[in-house]
Amino acid sequence: MEGSWYVQVLLRDDNTYQLEFRDGVAAEHYQTRTIAQEKVLTVMLGWAAGKADWKDGFMWNNIGSQVEADDARHQG
Repeated sequence: MEGSWYVQVLLRDDNTYQLEFRDGVAAEHYQTRTIAQEKVLTVMLGWAAGKADWKDGFMWNNIGSQVEADDARHQG
């Protein structure tokens, strides 16, 4: 199966956590933010363990169009 599946986190300068995940392809790339380190740990560990509810508790925004544009710029 081709594609990329991952979760990543960035601690931003404003002390918020930016969480992102990709569900196979760039069009399915999502992002959210939180100030709660515990929630970040729950997401990361839940994803790694394959738990079905790891995304719960957040409003995830699809940023796939941004990611696709960035990917195209880097490839061209």
